Amino acid sequence: MRVLVQRVTRAEVRVAGNVIARVGRGMLALVGFTHSDREAQLHWMADKIASLRIFPDDAGKMNRALGDIPDAGILVVSQFTLYGDAIKGRRPSFVDAAPADLSNPLYQFFIQLLRARGLSTAHGEFGADMEVELVNDGPVTIWLER
Repeated sequence: MRVLVQRVTRAEVRVAGNVIARVGRGMLALVGFTHSDREAQLHWMADKIASLRIFPDDAGKMNRALGDIPDAGILVVSQFTLYGDAIKGRRPSFVDAAPADLSNPLYQFFIQLLRARGLSTAHGEFGADMEVELVNDGPVTIWLER
């Protein structure tokens, strides 16, 4: 499982020109799955994201987690391209990305896990051609893998 977490002041997802999800201050999480991913990785990742201290405290030090920020939320977007391998040639290979019949249930379960940890969670539409717009805060971007 790979997740790219970005601290944002706002983020939204559009499908066919319509906004389907948005958050104000918080996180955007681009999430990709591979063939060997199971529930254990998802639990670990949900715990990590919920406790990740990437928000500034009163002294400006990254010392607060998402749950410490009033009215903050997380926008979760599935992104199989996180498993793109461009070592050879000019076109990435996506053989390491899990197929939809495996990754969609993992994606849905991951969203449930984040909500179960008390995080206000919005999400994109699995498999859709999405437009993701964000205003990066910092910028702060963290790569997580399990």
